[in-house]
Amino acid sequence: MSKNDQQIYTALVAEGSAVPTLLCGHCRSILSRARIFRNEGNHIRDVECMTVGLCSADDCGAVNCCDAAMASIDDSEQLFGMAS
Repeated sequence: MSKNDQQIYTALVAEGSAVPTLLCGHCRSILSRARIFRNEGNHIRDVECMTVGLCSADDCGAVNCCDAAMASIDDSEQLFGMAS
């Protein structure tokens, strides 16, 4: 499977979390803040998303579009300001 054929999943927001937390749309693992990127400039991934999250779960590794999840967070910039 080439990079262009890779399936893109939609990240989810963890409900009831005290701090904004995104979950992988494939395996529901927590997406580490260190692996959530703005998709601008050099285009981290060739996908049509403003924000991309890479799942770090050993058996997953899915690429997630985080746009909808980020839009549902009141202060989405807060997520980029926090360490995971």
